[in-house]
Amino acid sequence: MYAIFEFNGKQYKAEKGAVLKVDHIEAGPGSKFDIDSVLLVSDKTVSVGAPYVSGAKVRAVVESHGKDRKITVFKYIPKKDYRRKRGHRQQFSLIKIEDVAVS
Repeated sequence: MYAIFEFNGKQYKAEKGAVLKVDHIEAGPGSKFDIDSVLLVSDKTVSVGAPYVSGAKVRAVVESHGKDRKITVFKYIPKKDYRRKRGHRQQFSLIKIEDVAVS
């Protein structure tokens, strides 16, 4: 059984026991939460929502937080002596899917 859900404007595939890397969540490690915006649930049959499947829930727990690898942002305008070099590290949270429930 799996589900496709929407979280912070992005879509993820959830299966029981899967660990997903999502954008940073303001919750401490070990805190549990439910996600109600389930777009698709596949058990023996496929249920597609319009836009969400009613009664479907994904239960998850926050495992840890971290920072991604550094990316370089470089801008320049040729022949104008304009150069800007900056770095950025995106914060993320690892969540573990505990259950995909349909009622």
